[in-house]
Amino acid sequence: MAQTPQQRRANLKFQKDQEARRGKSEDQIKKRVEKAPKSPISMFWLVVLGFVVFGGLVFEVLSRLFLN
Repeated sequence: MAQTPQQRRANLKFQKDQEARRGKSEDQIKKRVEKAPKSPISMFWLVVLGFVVFGGLVFEVLSRLFLN
């Protein structure tokens, strides 16, 4: 059965990771993993959250200044 493009990308990613680990001790591998912690929330959702919070705050201030 032929690989799908998604499977091919996953296999290439796995191969690249395994080649980076080759010849290194477990301590060096753990240090490499600790250096790059992944954020639990993506940048897109941080921007959306910031827009909702600060955008709402700006609109509220503008409405209080100009509509009263």
